Amino acid sequence: MTTMSRPPADPSTPPPGTKEALRKWLLLGLQDSKGSHQGPGGVLASKEKPHSWWRVMCLTGVDYFSTLGYQPAIAALAAGVISPLATLVLVAVTLLGALPVYRRVAEESHRGEGSIAMLERLLPRWGGKLFVLVLLGFAATDFLITMTLSAADATAHLVQNPFAPGWLQGQNLMITLILLGLLAAVFLRGFKEAIGVAVALVAIYLGLNVVVVVSSILEVLARPAAIGDWWTALSTSHGNPLMAVGIALIVFPKLALGLSGFETGVAVMPQIRGYGSDTEEHPTGRIQGARRLLTTAAVIMSCFLITTSFTTVVLIPEQEFQAGGQANGRALAFLAHEYLGSGFGTVYDISTIAILWFAGASAMAGLLNLVPRYLPRYGMAPEWARAVRPLVLVFTLIGFLVTYLFNADVDAQGGAYATGVLVLMTSAAIAVTLSARRHQQHKRTLGFGIIAVVFIYTTVANIFERPEGIRIATFFIAGIVLISLLSRILRSFELHATHVRLDAKALEFITANDTGSIGIIAHEPLRMSAADYREKLDSAMAVSHLPEDYPAIFLEVTVDDSSDFETALEVRGHYRHGYSVLEVHGPVVPNTIASVLLHIRDVTGLMPHIYFRWTEGNPVINLLKFLFLGEGEIAPVTREVLRQAEPEVTRRPWVHVG
Repeated sequence: MTTMSRPPADPSTPPPGTKEALRKWLLLGLQDSKGSHQGPGGVLASKEKPHSWWRVMCLTGVDYFSTLGYQPAIAALAAGVISPLATLVLVAVTLLGALPVYRRVAEESHRGEGSIAMLERLLPRWGGKLFVLVLLGFAATDFLITMTLSAADATAHLVQNPFAPGWLQGQNLMITLILLGLLAAVFLRGFKEAIGVAVALVAIYLGLNVVVVVSSILEVLARPAAIGDWWTALSTSHGNPLMAVGIALIVFPKLALGLSGFETGVAVMPQIRGYGSDTEEHPTGRIQGARRLLTTAAVIMSCFLITTSFTTVVLIPEQEFQAGGQANGRALAFLAHEYLGSGFGTVYDISTIAILWFAGASAMAGLLNLVPRYLPRYGMAPEWARAVRPLVLVFTLIGFLVTYLFNADVDAQGGAYATGVLVLMTSAAIAVTLSARRHQQHKRTLGFGIIAVVFIYTTVANIFERPEGIRIATFFIAGIVLISLLSRILRSFELHATHVRLDAKALEFITANDTGSIGIIAHEPLRMSAADYREKLDSAMAVSHLPEDYPAIFLEVTVDDSSDFETALEVRGHYRHGYSVLEVHGPVVPNTIASVLLHIRDVTGLMPHIYFRWTEGNPVINLLKFLFLGEGEIAPVTREVLRQAEPEVTRRPWVHVG
């Protein structure tokens, strides 16, 4: 006796062609409207189990903690001997600014949407959509530069290792492209067990960094002359310590890379195990776990930033931080080789390369988490943008281009990275300030407002200091906005409804006639007097030669937010002045009418006939009204939507215009 889990294939069925097989492979696991995907920020499938907050912290830590690979070197290069003081300011901003902000974000976007979703709720309609597109441009800058910068720094650690083959010298660009290609291959294959890998990488990496930091501190304590030289340089270059502190307040925006990771920490919230009493609307345990995650990660990182900024400046000669120097982009690796030997230094390099490469995976997952949440739902991306593999290919190609333009240079990409990070953190600070104000929490509004001002200053200062960051961010923003608007125009004639539901009264209206056709008259919801309905019915009868006793039903569409794309349609039936009226709210009149007609056809098995009047006005202006206001020339657009939705003429609802 044998059993079969599925029926045998029909031998007469021809195998799919190459094109169809490729399409099936690319669209495997097409994401839903919530943006679930295979990656660290993905929404959990029903069979997957959530994890302890500290394990998920390691997942966000591959992004946050991996910045230790390059942050101390970039800080020393940007701020010089004042780097430790500027780092103290950065730590204060982290613990007193970014941490409280994102603890609030975790509370209000517990599904992993982040601060962008908070602002989307506060700023509806087209203005809100365009604002979200701009923030997505900065988020793309943040995550894509994370991928390319981390891969470039991993390459620097590989090439500058003393045991690296000589033929690797000068091949930074090619090696970085290979690392990005390997990253894409992992996601194309399917990214699973991310948290287990992240825990191992973070545990090893932080353990090795503790060894490096402790040995560096002991070396500093054994060399009081080095501390004296640093203090002398600090005093003589800036006049006095108070002046040095003032300058540190001014230059700390150059160190903004050390703020990376908070947005990723919120994005991975769905992976956190909550309490048994948690509900999807009030996941108290998940929120508390996310807060522990953010706080612990911030404290650990702050300790490392303070100690490493001091030891690297004191122990490493200034010229080694410059381009071509042994500490450029790898200050802690320099200390590991210098004071713990090449063997330990090589182990440290391998660990650093692994976590930097995996940070790129975290950034890729962040992009796969953000894009499907917004663009397809806005109609501003094709439907395939919900699938993982096409997006991975697109992001990888963009990563190749960015790497080529920056020649795989870590320092050159720092400005763009910091700009993306700071704009997202500024938007988060503004979002929680507006949220506190809306909830009439006056003290919190004031506190978050001060934090928002600090981040605005930091962002503006960083932009003026390193304008290349805003240039590349502007490129991403312009690309996203243009492609999104073009996609919205190209998808204008699609059905927008995710589902159509008729209430009991509406079902009664459309099932009253069980033979022939169903007559529906399109009517403007603003003209609701008895005379208006009588006039519309008389006009339809006269133009279309309908009988006096024709059982017509009026259909009224109210446009709520024309910037929406995907929407659920709830059709309600009412008697008004003795006439049967179907009411429905939707973002676009023609597409909503088409969806309702097709649903009525499917429910009743009868063919709907809808009657329109021609719309007055310039056709070009009416087209623009349709694209941006959801109205315009209703009749021909409804017919075109129906034509594209139902290619078979005999099954297509009839459109009458007079």
